[in-house]
Amino acid sequence: MSFWQDLQIAAGVGGAFHWFALGFLVAALSLSALVPTERRRIRVAMVLFLLSVAGLLIAAMLLYEGFDPVTNTPYRWIRWAALFTLWVATVNLASVIVFDVVLAAVKVRPQRILRDLLIAFAYIVVAISLLSRSGVDLTGIVATSAIITAVIGFSLQDTLGNIMGGMALQMERSIVVGDWIRVDEQEGRVVEIRWRQTSIETRNWDTVVIPNSVLMKGHVVLLGRRLGEPRQHRQWVYFNVDFRYAPTDIVEAVETALRAEPIQNVASEPAPHCLALDFKESYITYAARYWLTDLALNDPTDSVVRSRLYFALRRAGIPLSIPAQSIFITEDDEERRQRKHDKEIGHRAESLSRAEIFHTLTDEERQTVAGRLIVAPFARGEAMTQQGAEAHWLYIMTEGEAEVRVEVDGDLSKEVAMLHAGDFFGEMGLMTGQPRAATVIAQTNVECYRLDKKSFADILKRRPEIAEDISHVLARRRVELEAVRDGLNEEAKLKLMSHTQNDLLRRIRDFFTLN
Repeated sequence: MSFWQDLQIAAGVGGAFHWFALGFLVAALSLSALVPTERRRIRVAMVLFLLSVAGLLIAAMLLYEGFDPVTNTPYRWIRWAALFTLWVATVNLASVIVFDVVLAAVKVRPQRILRDLLIAFAYIVVAISLLSRSGVDLTGIVATSAIITAVIGFSLQDTLGNIMGGMALQMERSIVVGDWIRVDEQEGRVVEIRWRQTSIETRNWDTVVIPNSVLMKGHVVLLGRRLGEPRQHRQWVYFNVDFRYAPTDIVEAVETALRAEPIQNVASEPAPHCLALDFKESYITYAARYWLTDLALNDPTDSVVRSRLYFALRRAGIPLSIPAQSIFITEDDEERRQRKHDKEIGHRAESLSRAEIFHTLTDEERQTVAGRLIVAPFARGEAMTQQGAEAHWLYIMTEGEAEVRVEVDGDLSKEVAMLHAGDFFGEMGLMTGQPRAATVIAQTNVECYRLDKKSFADILKRRPEIAEDISHVLARRRVELEAVRDGLNEEAKLKLMSHTQNDLLRRIRDFFTLN
């Protein structure tokens, strides 16, 4: 018998071994060109194929030298190892054809671990089949499998834990390839989930290999992933501004800049916004928050947001706070304090002179009232007074705008008037003690003075006739308010004016005990 015939017998494929070998080599070279990502697996298959051919050549040589293929143990094991290696190489090459060519063509991408499981199962089937064909008695192996399994399980418990963890991750799909995760201090994108480990690529161009058991037992944060929502992650950009600038102005400037023109990798919904976070020793801490759509580009996008923020504040004339300590030394004496006091009282008296309710006061009386005013600022959006509330205060606006609204059919929806610098409100509460007839809401930042009943009582007691003039002003304002609310004509307004003035004069005298 020739050596070539002995090689065919050892290979166990009849006379078709050369065709099988040629087909394997052609398939390997073709796949290497078609699927470059799997060239490593293809090279391994080629190496295994060459090793199997070498083993079959040795087995054929033993046959050619006259060794008995049935009783000769070296021949049997060399042939079994060569055939097993050949079929392992074939399984690897077939997996590339099935998963990377056929399934990829129909756009089916099974998980990597499923592929590994099927290949491992194929290895086991090949090994058992070859052992059975070689005449090996598998009964003894099955009988001792429990002991072998226990020994293997004990010695490889960590490895088995990682394998089971990988299988659980794949079946539950709690973490999938493409997710951004945070494990301890590491953040990265999941690029591969294998039997033993999961690999993540960080923003620092590093690849971190995490055992699957760590993912199953530990605390894992899936960044930017929420059920039914697009993948985006909230970013915080912090900055500081000192107390000289109103928080509402800073928030408005920053939000306008961030929303004016779309920023790459910044979600339009939810929209970027700004918050005042905390009061520090000499400044307020703020944060601009936005939602990042590409989690790999957090630092570059933060940089663009900081640039927008910086120039927006500069346009608004608001400098960023610089960490520093300043000591202000001012020579203070009685003369300086008196000058400051007189200047402030003069400013307040001028504000009082613009309020119609105080027109009948003398300059001295206005100076007295001015000394008792209290500064009361409001932020945009705040309710300065609430309809129905009881408060014996009068407000005199010196800066800003406010809207007067009245409740109609249970809804705070009907606008009555707009108030500006120099206007006043709350006079009914100050003069009669009655609840507020309207709600006043600041439309901008508002600066105003507040005057209470006690501060005005002694002036009315010295000159009770002032009450009549004030009652006329209050009656007119009240009738105008009710006319808008109830749609009164001029005749009804005149009739209501007379009745209202008499009623208010009586109530003022009762409230301040002037009778």
